[in-house]
Amino acid sequence: MSAPEKVKREVLLLRKQIGRHNELYYTLDNPQIPDADYDELVSRLSNLEREYDLVLGDSPTQRVGASPSSQFSEVKHEVPMLSLDKVFDGAGLRSFDSRVTKRLANNFALDYSCEPKVDGIAVSLLFEGGYLVRGSTRGDGERGEDITQNIKNLRGIPHKLVSVPTRSRLEVRGEVFLTKSGFESLNQTAEKEGTKIFVNPRNTASGAMRQLDPKLSGKVPLQMFCYGIGICEGLNLPNRLSEVFNELDTFGLPVNKERQVEQGIDGCLNYCNSLLTMRESLDYEIDGAVIKVDSLVGQKHIGQNARTPRWAMAFKFPAEEKTTRVLGVEFQVGRTGTITPVARLEPVFVGGVTVSNTTLHNMDEVARLGLRVGNTVVVRRAGDVIPKIVKVLNGRGTRGGSAIVLPSDCPVCGSPIEKDGAVLFRCSAGMVCSAQQKETIKHFASRSAMDIEGLGSKLVEQLVDGELIENVSDVYNLNVDQIAGLERMGRKSAENLIAAINKSKSTTLPRFLFALGIREVGDATAAALVGYFGDLDRILKASVEQLEKVEDVGPIVAFRIFSFFSNEDNLSLVKKLRHSGITWEEQASSLSVKPLAGQNFVLTGTMERLTRNEAKARLIELGAKVAGSVSKNTDCVVYGSGAGSKLLKARSLDIKVIDEEELFNLFGDLDV
Repeated sequence: MSAPEKVKREVLLLRKQIGRHNELYYTLDNPQIPDADYDELVSRLSNLEREYDLVLGDSPTQRVGASPSSQFSEVKHEVPMLSLDKVFDGAGLRSFDSRVTKRLANNFALDYSCEPKVDGIAVSLLFEGGYLVRGSTRGDGERGEDITQNIKNLRGIPHKLVSVPTRSRLEVRGEVFLTKSGFESLNQTAEKEGTKIFVNPRNTASGAMRQLDPKLSGKVPLQMFCYGIGICEGLNLPNRLSEVFNELDTFGLPVNKERQVEQGIDGCLNYCNSLLTMRESLDYEIDGAVIKVDSLVGQKHIGQNARTPRWAMAFKFPAEEKTTRVLGVEFQVGRTGTITPVARLEPVFVGGVTVSNTTLHNMDEVARLGLRVGNTVVVRRAGDVIPKIVKVLNGRGTRGGSAIVLPSDCPVCGSPIEKDGAVLFRCSAGMVCSAQQKETIKHFASRSAMDIEGLGSKLVEQLVDGELIENVSDVYNLNVDQIAGLERMGRKSAENLIAAINKSKSTTLPRFLFALGIREVGDATAAALVGYFGDLDRILKASVEQLEKVEDVGPIVAFRIFSFFSNEDNLSLVKKLRHSGITWEEQASSLSVKPLAGQNFVLTGTMERLTRNEAKARLIELGAKVAGSVSKNTDCVVYGSGAGSKLLKARSLDIKVIDEEELFNLFGDLDV
């Protein structure tokens, strides 16, 4: 089919774009678009080339990576280092299986070697007589860069293999990566020292591997997983890839423990789905799974094309980063009056959900990003993490963009906005502002506070807008007739809500304190206050100095608590709430020693029977300290489903770990 001029022009443009992005990614370690956007460009070009017979030998679809940098000595790969084709769903993986079985003329389910697709940099290690003599990057697949000295700095890479013949040559291929915990540690150090903050683990690993100074490279705690072999002379390796991995392990080389052999493509799909659920708990970034024919004889028979083996396929997970455009910025008013900029985005599917808005936190963050309305940006959403803008793409979508300016007056009530501290701005109106009224009531009714089931955001807004309530104490004066008259609220729903309001009157003092919405007093701090003072009256009368004696309550939080209870309106509100029938079981003041006093706990993963905040509050009631990170001072780590780097670190430090069930047993034994 003869290609129209329009198609030819698009193909030329795509080749130019992809070539530039290859250089940015492989040579300059400065990618400007997420992998998912790059994959879309390559897929579009590949489809056009096939449909209109426009494939050329120098097309990016026929080449691997990019040319090596002239700053390094060049290494010619005796066995080319190929790339992988990609699929994004089960249909694509089944199509791959059909092609493989057809080439092998098989009518039975094949064995596949499955492993995580680690997001790092591909390297080659050459061992002669068991000694590491060279390390190189993949480069363009034919020629790479000599990075031997940097490779020798890698932890876990032996300079001498175990039990390898002296007259042998073995080339091992693998992925060099930086763990999530290592990346976090690097950035914490950089922040303390005032140096450059790293963007992501993959870029950091790539930059470290291609450092001209090995001492700088050695400061980055890189690791590697082997994924295959190239040259093999003077060695009798097994004829199955899975068994080769076992052999490499005995040589002392690092292999991924999450690898598995699956029979048939259904087994591979189950592996991929299982790996996806583990994604957040792993201490390294993955963007999919790699599926390979396990038989090395089968691999050789199936063969390869110009840039990819036909016997392997990458199954890509939903992208965690995508590009989109900022359509506008709105300013929201929070419970305490904080003004927060929120970006409205062109909807984009990222991390498994469609994202159309994301918080920008504060104006300092807007300035740091250099963000303007109209910019094209990279949005990241990993697992259950709230989506965030991580980068503005310079030169893309900036025309006509307007600056983001903080309003001088509250966007809800029109009161003046005041600066509070270094980066925050607040509405000066306080509870006169309806936005703050609504957010305060929503917080009061939330699950961790008074837990009023059915009193959600939309209903609170109706009640405030309809002037049925002004503050949280008014909630307890509502009746069935008032609620039943609201939009989408029948009599039965109204009766259920009144029942939930009455049920909430029986609570605990920590919940009640948390529900009041005192700035910087979370549920754990509320539990600590009750654990120290014992009852509400002592807390109401406490001085700043007395409040500072409570565990983890510093001068600022102590002042916030003291100021709240020094305000007559707030004291009146507390009195009204008590008169409405809210009660709790009194507990003794506990200046005495508690069962877990002096012990340091860390919570990680998702709890099923309690939220992490609820578990934290209970531990604090028992006298424990609850930290956010694992260290040599940690006494116990409690893990839920999806636990990752913190659990791994605890085990590496031989710290006691217990699961959620064991935590419940502990609470029961201590009569919490």
